[in-house]
Parts: sequence; C-alpha cells; structure tokens
Amino acid sequence: MVVESSENHCRRSSPGSSGEVPVEITREDGNGNGNGNGNGSESTSTEAVQCSLAGPSSSGSVDRNVPRQDIMLVERSTADKSKPTTSEPIKTRRCKRNNTFGIVAAKIFDEKIPLKKKLKWVNRLATVQDDGTVQFEVPGDIKPQNLDFGTGVIYNGATDAAVDVERMQDLPPLQIVMLIVGTRGDVQPFVAIGKLLQEQGHRVRLATHSNFKEFVLAAGLEFFPLGGDPKVLAGYMVKNKGFLPSGPSEISIQRNQMRDIIFSLLPACTDPDPDTKIPFKVEAIIANPPAYGHTHVAEALKVPLHIFFTMPWTPTSEFPHPLSRVKQQVAYRLSYQIVDTLIWLGIRDMINEFRKKKLRLRPVTYLSGHYSSPPDVPYGYIWSPHLVPKPKDWGPKIDVVGFCFLDLASNYKPPDSLVKWLEVGEKPIYIGFGSLPVEEPEKMTQIIVQALEMTGQRGIINKGWGGLGNLAEPKDFVYQLDNCPHDWLFLQCAAVVHHGGAGTTAAGLKAACPTTVVPFFGDQPFWGERVHSRGVGPPPIPVDEFSLEKLVPAIEFMLNPMVKERAVELANAMANEDGVTGAVKAFHKHFPRSKLEPEPDKLPRSNRFSLRRCFGYS
Repeated sequence: MVVESSENHCRRSSPGSSGEVPVEITREDGNGNGNGNGNGSESTSTEAVQCSLAGPSSSGSVDRNVPRQDIMLVERSTADKSKPTTSEPIKTRRCKRNNTFGIVAAKIFDEKIPLKKKLKWVNRLATVQDDGTVQFEVPGDIKPQNLDFGTGVIYNGATDAAVDVERMQDLPPLQIVMLIVGTRGDVQPFVAIGKLLQEQGHRVRLATHSNFKEFVLAAGLEFFPLGGDPKVLAGYMVKNKGFLPSGPSEISIQRNQMRDIIFSLLPACTDPDPDTKIPFKVEAIIANPPAYGHTHVAEALKVPLHIFFTMPWTPTSEFPHPLSRVKQQVAYRLSYQIVDTLIWLGIRDMINEFRKKKLRLRPVTYLSGHYSSPPDVPYGYIWSPHLVPKPKDWGPKIDVVGFCFLDLASNYKPPDSLVKWLEVGEKPIYIGFGSLPVEEPEKMTQIIVQALEMTGQRGIINKGWGGLGNLAEPKDFVYQLDNCPHDWLFLQCAAVVHHGGAGTTAAGLKAACPTTVVPFFGDQPFWGERVHSRGVGPPPIPVDEFSLEKLVPAIEFMLNPMVKERAVELANAMANEDGVTGAVKAFHKHFPRSKLEPEPDKLPRSNRFSLRRCFGYS
C-alpha cells in the first residue's frame, strides 16, 4: 500500500486478477503537508509513477526484509500532544494508543472526509511489502468495537431466499453486455454464464480483450473488443512484483493499457456489432472489478449493474482482502477499505477524464462517497461454498454461486501421442502456469524435471505463454503439452501444480486432484492458502521461491493417500454444485423490476402531456 521514507510516500493501487493501476508519489513536508509549505494546505505536488499492489506471498508471512517503521501506527508530529511521558502508566499509554488507532481508522471510513485527508491517515496505518501486498498491524489489545465503522450490513447467516421459476420467467429478453478484464481464466466463467443467459432468450455480448475473440465466438456469444493486452498486463505484474518500474518507458505503457480499457467500455455498451453491424443497446451490465469504469458507465446509461468476481472484494471480518497481508482478524474488514482507497487513488485521474469527456458526467470529487462501487450493487462470487463459505456478515445482495465450469472436454479430441503416453504408465502430475509469463523458463523446467525424477513421478508440462518444457534431451517420463482443456486433462492426473488462478484451482479440485499452488500475484496466494487450509495441498510456493528443495516435498505431500482422500471428499461435495445456474439465478433475483417499466419519454404519445391537447387540439 504505502512505502514510506521521511521524504515521500509511494501509494500503490491494486489490479484485480490481471490489471495494473497507475499511482502517484506525493512528497510531504515535516508537518505532513502535501505541498511542503507548512501551512496545512490540501494541495499536493504529485508525480505519476507505477506500482503493483498485487504480488505473491510467502504463505501469509510478514518478514520480507521490509522496514517496519510504519507498520505500527506512529505519530510523527513534533507537536503531538498525545505523546506519552515516561511518568504515564503503561496501561494509560496503551489506551491512548488504541484510541488513536481507532480514531485514525475511523477517518478512513468517514465519507465526509476528503480523500486527500484520508490518504494521510492511510499512510500512518500501513506499508507495502516487497511482494507488492499491503501490510499493517493493529495494537494487539484493541477492541473489535473500535474498528466497527458501519462498513457493511450485519448478516445473520440465514439461507438466502430461493429464486422461484416464475420470477425467472417474468424477466423479458434483455440485451446484456459483460465487461470482463483479465486472463483466459478470468474470461472462461463468463463464457459459461453468457451461454446460459443466451439459452434463456437474452442477447449476450461478451466484451473482453481481442486475444479471446475466437474463444468467445466459438461459444456462440457475440464479441466486442476491449482495450488492453492481457499478455502485457500480466507480464508487467510478474516482472515488477510490487517494485517501482525498471524504466520510465514502462510507466506510460501501463497507463496506456489501463486508459485503453476504461475508454473502451462505453462503445462496448452502445456500438453496433463490429462484424455484423447489428445495433446494440445495453439493458443490463455484468462486469468484474478489474474493468474499473463499469460503475460509471452504468451510472451514465442508467442501466442495472451486477458484479461477479472470482476473488473476495466485499468487506468481511472472516478473512482479509486477498491483496493484503493482515494477520489479526480484528483488522480484516479494515483491509478492504484501505485497498479500495488506494485503487481509487491510482485510477481517479483516468476515471474523471472518462466521466467528463465520454460519459458527460461530473467528476467524482473527494467528497463523493462510494467512489468504487455504489452500496446497492449486487455481487456474485464465483467459488464453491464448500471451499470458502459465504461470510456471515455478507448481506442478501451478495451471493456465493459456486465455481462456473465451461464444458470443453466433450468436444476435445486429444492427440494420439498423449493418449498413448498416458496409457503406458501411472497417472502423471500436471505442471503449468497457463497464460502467465515465466521469467526463467529454462531454469524452472530443469527444477520440474529434477523433482519428477527424484520422486519417481511422470509429469505433463504445459508450455503456456511462459515457454516451459524446452528440454535439451527428451525424457520418457515427461510429456510437453501446448494446450488442453483442464476439465479433460486433470481427470487423467494424479495431482496438479499451477499458479492458483481461481478457474484452474476449481478444475483441479473438481477432478479430485491434490494441488500445489505457485502464486505469481493477485488473488493467487489467497487460493493457495484456501487449498492448504482444506488439507488438499501443501503450503503455497511463491514463484520467486520456486526451487527443487520446495517442489520435492510438495509433490510428496500430494502423493499422501490421506491428502487424496480429502481431495475426493471435497470433489464429491462440489459435484452437485452448478455455479453457472447459480450465477444466472442471482442475476434474475437482483435485477430491479422497476427497470422494466417504460420511461416517461418512451410512453405512447396519447399518454404524454401535450400543450396542443390542453387547448383542444388533437
């Protein structure tokens, strides 16, 4: 979140699954003033830079050789009258410290306080680790009520009302656009959801990166190109891992990527089909948070918005934000507000430019509340409640719908060489990192091959975008694979090793495969920790710690019969889930029926007010 020195603060903002957010450096004087004039002015001198908030974790550990001077709350003002004297009792000092922390944290949640002031309070609570994740701690004896800022409805955990058939049928055919940013693993669940919506009579346009055009069209959905290249976005995040850019040229490249995405959202909702030229007028928007500008487009077009995502984005007291590293449960909910504030800091200039130039809306000011997402927008989370149950403090507008699988296995014909290789030996271990670039593919391939040899296992290496599997000499216990549907391939495997994307994790668990997660960034450490907590895999191995010494025991862990039993048990529990149907039901359940009423300017002329009729003219 914040890398601090005595002179400057590097405020970082987080992507979702594969986005990157531009940030600023704000230099402050010794009095905490943004412009260094010592008069308490709110003006700041900013310099555009780029940081990555998302990054791999070391199994949730804190020690990454990061200076800790700002992890705890520190009052730096020389005029701090609350600074305890040596004569004060320890208990009195502890109470003052706790009260101060509670006051500072509460200011972050206060919508009446300008954003610039909030950011100063954020700087005093948190810091960013070398892996790009947010770290902060609260006093160990602080009371939970001191961090209760009314950030969400208290939910009693009752079962959400089921969606009856009549309610689903009373929704007429709609023109729905899906605004999806990320890698293929982020796009694939929405292809499955879009197909079911289309089967129910809706017209569905899936707007995503051009890289996935053929994939979307092959599923029978309409396609519209969004800006941004997922290879560039993912490559930057893997390369920088939360550090400042290696060169000035990368700043403009990354800002252009984000700007291209944001400014492509409005045409995706209003322009005709780029191939058929058939007109399109959006009546509902489904989006994932890395689209960033989706809430503003929905506001401008006055259409309902429903957000679906593969990682937690709603504050809860049950686990911290996946892009933070917070050990104390009392601060879990606070972590969401801090990350959310920093995301807004990183994109506010582009969002406001988009609002003014394209949407004809007023800019979002520092006094505007809910700058990320209005509180009444429904959320649907695409994961199994058997892996991560719905938190009890999430309200009825939030659904955990289950993993969304797209059936690709039924139409897949594997190459003969793969079939023959599978038949001549024991089930192999899959190792692959999908669409994520690997910095040292030759070195990683060597580690994988050595680990397989030492454990006596056969392995399938997926080359992916990272170029794994290039061997100087072929090995009969290694099969190199270019591309293959996970729902077919994982059923042939004894265990899987991958980056921990939500979709890949889901496919492995559904196939009852013990799983080792090698997270690169973003929500991948979160899923690695969830897999380990369920006992179906070892602790995650961050990609920058990937080594023979860690991979060998991870493979041995997965081969334990007890781990396989737990994997089968979880797979059986997930077998009856249908996340695609769950997502579509959630969409129908939350769609506002008031939007189905005709607007005044669309009423028949006979029902409209007319001066001519008032004076007796027809």
